[in-house]
Amino acid sequence: MIQEFKLKNYLSFRDEAALNFEATKEDYMEEQHVVRVADDVRLLRLAVVYGANASGKSNLLQGLETLRAFWFDRKSDLDEPTGFVPFLLDTETPERPSAFELKFWADGKRYWYLLEVDRKHVHSEKLYYYGSKQPTLLFVRSLENGQSVIKFNPQAVKVSNVVVEEITLKCLPNMSFFAARNRVNCSLPLIDTARDWMKNEMMPIILPSTRMFQYAGSKIYESEEIKKYLLDFMSRADSNITNINIEKEKMPLPESLRNAIAADQDLPAAAKERLLGENTYNKMRAVFVHTVHNDRGEESYELPMQMQSDGTQRALGLEAALYRAMNDERFLSIDEMESSLHPDLLELVIKEYLEKKGRSQLIFTTHYDPLLNTVDNDLLRKDSVFFTEKDESGNTRLYPLTEFRRLNKISSFQRSYRSGMFGATPKIAK
Repeated sequence: MIQEFKLKNYLSFRDEAALNFEATKEDYMEEQHVVRVADDVRLLRLAVVYGANASGKSNLLQGLETLRAFWFDRKSDLDEPTGFVPFLLDTETPERPSAFELKFWADGKRYWYLLEVDRKHVHSEKLYYYGSKQPTLLFVRSLENGQSVIKFNPQAVKVSNVVVEEITLKCLPNMSFFAARNRVNCSLPLIDTARDWMKNEMMPIILPSTRMFQYAGSKIYESEEIKKYLLDFMSRADSNITNINIEKEKMPLPESLRNAIAADQDLPAAAKERLLGENTYNKMRAVFVHTVHNDRGEESYELPMQMQSDGTQRALGLEAALYRAMNDERFLSIDEMESSLHPDLLELVIKEYLEKKGRSQLIFTTHYDPLLNTVDNDLLRKDSVFFTEKDESGNTRLYPLTEFRRLNKISSFQRSYRSGMFGATPKIAK
């Protein structure tokens, strides 16, 4: 689980901003919202971010996504960009590295990861773990004369000089330590626990443009359990969809895809040979069964995926992703979660998530402010709400609702937000 995420000099975040998942002392909906990972550490399972358009909400989630993608992105040459973009509305910040920190829990241990990186090079990369109250360094990676230099703490990590040299050789200045480590056959127990968390526990971001049903369809095809879960959800959502049949048909492999497979250096040789030898790929075809009641009684009709509404396809996709997050106890971020969803359906999705207890975490951005009326009133907690606001210099500030005083005196958080009490609203000229 993530405890805290910090970023600085990245996109609209010029100054350091921190997203902290530590719960306050309040006990509202404790079982649904809070997980105790240590005697003195309670973490939130849900965070929601509000803010005006272009205030930096999406950039916050993009920071997490860029970090997730960077960890295991193998670079084939030194000219490939790292993927990180600094704050550009300033004369000095474009020449400085972006900075990230992530504190997270894996296998009962707390880790602290730090990264300083510009568009072309990693300047610094460190990993600590907490064997006690004080952090213990596991490795430090620096940039010297344009080359990566990696040092391990001999008190915590037992590793041969041969392995150190091999990882250092494979660690290009524009890639992460973990991408290089993955290419070396060795055992680094404490480091690998963190690596496995990074690789498996953070799911890709879901954007408003993400084609969600492609993901849902593949999961329905693979698992009757997921199919039943999604059909039950659609029934609760007042849908007349009573079945979804997924078929896969083989299609000729396009020449462009053949060339891409042949050029992919990260694809294992055996898999590449198999794909090119088959010369086909599976195309998914989904048929939705709608059951209706009319003068003739109950009747069922089959309709293709293309005739389903955007809201239906997105709701199924979101639920499929949340099902995986909940059951595999993963971290999921969703940008503009309300996109194509009716407000009642949005609240149902959140409620379904909270009712499934465990160590999964969900963060989403939204413009749907009536959801603020559920704060301490059947859905959200005060400490689960955050805001982003951009100042005149273009810098995004991230702050929690709990930063404000006398919250217990507020009768409507939505009205207070609309009135400008919390900021994070558009400054519309009159």
